[in-house]
Amino acid sequence: MILDRFRVTGRVAVVTGAGRGIGAATAVALAQAGADVVISARTEDQLATVAREVEDAGRRAVVVPADLSDPDAAAGLAAAAVDAFGRLDIVVNNVGGALPRPFLATKPRHLVDAFQFNVAVAHSLTQAAVPHLLTAGAADGGTGSVVSITSAVGRTAGRGYLAYGTAKAALAHYTRLAAADLAPRIRVNAVAVGAVATSALDIVLTDETLRGQMERATPLGRIGDPQDVAAAVVFLASPAAGYITGKVIEVDGGIDRPNLDLGIPDL
Repeated sequence: MILDRFRVTGRVAVVTGAGRGIGAATAVALAQAGADVVISARTEDQLATVAREVEDAGRRAVVVPADLSDPDAAAGLAAAAVDAFGRLDIVVNNVGGALPRPFLATKPRHLVDAFQFNVAVAHSLTQAAVPHLLTAGAADGGTGSVVSITSAVGRTAGRGYLAYGTAKAALAHYTRLAAADLAPRIRVNAVAVGAVATSALDIVLTDETLRGQMERATPLGRIGDPQDVAAAVVFLASPAAGYITGKVIEVDGGIDRPNLDLGIPDL
């Protein structure tokens, strides 16, 4: 049955930034598709809520509170998965971000910080996971899977997104390069997301004028839901995507430019 190829039954996943938003939705979706999950973020209370949803789906969750801006803390999640479940099959590099700033207010350190949080942290976890992904893939006759969450701003241009967009563009190309390095036994892909209804967009979601502007600027006429992204991650992590690597799937409502104008004036 074709639907069986979209399942990840008996596999183990690590999801970073899993306390809320896209990370939480992804952890629960993977559990609903059959995986046990290690979930990590800073806020333990949020992780506990997600863990209960994972358990309601009939799977096991291990909660690892951590400051994932630290690459070493992120790398430690691979060992946490193996210690808890005896294997690791799927890595979801979701944690990341950077505050928008005008060009002249964007200092070199903002670029360095954005690169570390969005790219170096993902690399640290992925690198630590590689031996375990190879072992799990060999045992099942399949492949390990890495999925990173990048952004539409990594390929579109808008004012204020210099550090964030540059880092996310780097993560997209990291995906292609890592896929070449790790083929054929580990697949590496990414999801480039547009505006999604998470806490990062609270100011927009609660302002009807701003929300309306964003919706009208999106070809599909709405702001994304975290489950839209989670569904793409489950697909890329599953055997259904077994012939896909080095690709960035765009889940952005069809935009070709940022759909939130930050109102930054000309110099």
